[in-house]
Amino acid sequence: MIVLIVVLVVLAAAVLYVLGTYNSFIKTRNKAEEALSALDAHLKQRYDLIPNLVETVKGYAQHEEETLSRVISARSHAMSSSGADRNRAEDVLSGTLKSLFALSEAYPELKANAGFLDLQARLSSLEDDILNARKYYNALARTMNDKVSMFPSNIVASLFGFKALQYIEVSQEEKERPEVRF
Repeated sequence: MIVLIVVLVVLAAAVLYVLGTYNSFIKTRNKAEEALSALDAHLKQRYDLIPNLVETVKGYAQHEEETLSRVISARSHAMSSSGADRNRAEDVLSGTLKSLFALSEAYPELKANAGFLDLQARLSSLEDDILNARKYYNALARTMNDKVSMFPSNIVASLFGFKALQYIEVSQEEKERPEVRF
């Protein structure tokens, strides 16, 4: 009788552990999906601001067509990319935006343009939001990956098919400082 009670208590504890761990996986996965969705919203805002910024710069830096074309091309590629290719495309877009802002150094009247300054400030704020969204997602990915990898939660992960999440990493292009030549 005592053995039966002990077995039932151990079995109940195991079931409660599995349920709690399963729910923890679901909660972390849902937060990661929400973080990716928020990142998408920030990226969409950035995509929407870029044409306005390019048009503003065009009026002052007409002979810088190559830089402006690279920004538009990078924006188009980033908007149409997905998965790991999307991360690389976003990194390229960030690099081209840095080049675009570097152009303002050569055009004092552009640096003084209120529309340009407003767009630059909004885009800079958005870049900070994007960075924070990436950090938040990566923190959730780390939490999920720890749970998927560590004993005993890795047993629950394998039973229910939970997988490690991919980190959003910065490419080598993004790490390098943009070079602008006039």
